[in-house]
Amino acid sequence: MITADPVIFGLLAAIIGLVFYTSKLKQSFWKQLYRFVPIMVMIYVLPSFLNTLNIVDASQSQLPHISSKYLMPACLTLLIISVDIKSILLLGPKIVMLFLIASLGIIIGGPLTLILFAKIAPESINWLGEDAAWRGMATLAGNWVGGTANQLAMKEIYQVKENLFAIMISVNVVYSAIWMSFLLICANNAAAIDKKTGADSSNYQRLIATSEYQQAHTVKNITITDYILIFSVAFGVTGLAHMGADILAPYFAAHYPATEKFSLTSNFFWIVIIVTTISIALSNTKVRELEQFGASKVSTVMLYILIASMGLRMDLTMIDDFPIYFAIGFVWLAIHSLFVIIAGLVMKAPVAYMALASQCCIGGAASSPVVAIAFHRSLVPIAIMFSVFGYAWATYMAWLCAEMMRLVSQ
Repeated sequence: MITADPVIFGLLAAIIGLVFYTSKLKQSFWKQLYRFVPIMVMIYVLPSFLNTLNIVDASQSQLPHISSKYLMPACLTLLIISVDIKSILLLGPKIVMLFLIASLGIIIGGPLTLILFAKIAPESINWLGEDAAWRGMATLAGNWVGGTANQLAMKEIYQVKENLFAIMISVNVVYSAIWMSFLLICANNAAAIDKKTGADSSNYQRLIATSEYQQAHTVKNITITDYILIFSVAFGVTGLAHMGADILAPYFAAHYPATEKFSLTSNFFWIVIIVTTISIALSNTKVRELEQFGASKVSTVMLYILIASMGLRMDLTMIDDFPIYFAIGFVWLAIHSLFVIIAGLVMKAPVAYMALASQCCIGGAASSPVVAIAFHRSLVPIAIMFSVFGYAWATYMAWLCAEMMRLVSQ
């Protein structure tokens, strides 16, 4: 097995290059393949075979850590600095309502899943004691409404045993990966889906048109100085975010430990908050003009590396383990998706709104920008804002979900 990170990174780079090269080939096989399987999905899934087939050992690799800690903040910076806040307001209230309904689908979905299993297979899971299924599901609720910090908070609140917690982490990894792949496929067919459902996408299309017009009419000749400035801003803001997070997270942990339920003791939370805040501020300055020199294209390259490293952590054989908990995860995710789809159809919302609302819950700040940019880069700030909001209220919502599941289990 390959364990050296430089070699693993080389393999990921080769996969990305191969996918882009084959996507441009004229043969019918490749055209049909990429018609049904988007480039993003290929770049996400193919690295998982390196892990699944034991070609590489990613358990000790630092590449996912480096990607999430360095590339993701830099990528977000370049995407946000070109944001037109006024244009975002064009999206209207539908996407906000869908996000709230998506969260509700998770909160109510947990108890409904247990009620269903109590009817069809009551002997298949533990209902009481330290290994009770609802305890482990409480941690998954924390992750699916917020993020990893909220999942850890629920683990401590309900004293979830390590083996059960490990199972729920596996469930989260597998279904987050499957769900994101599905949403990326939806993005590739968004226009056809919206036409089929009769969605009112006028506000969304207006935002895209505004964004595309600005980009098309401001492109200039790019020099090496422009690229240097783009990288300077991207990683300069990332460095400031890390410095601030390294101060703020320990400070809140030491002086205000109760704020853990708001994720204020999480280093990653503060990185996202600081990057977003600084980048929005910069979007109102001349720094925004970096978009004229291809800032979003540079961020897209970073994004594909991030996606490949995320796929590296996925093990396709994990779905064979702990079958009952994976069945629980499937039913729970299905209930969540039904909430979103039904609400979206009633509101005649475009599929981009539904996908974004869902991924901001299931994936959080680490992956919601990936789904957002698959539809259009102008949606990235919305994805970040919803994901950050999810961190803030996830512990409360997961607690409510857990207590309802406790009542069902008694």
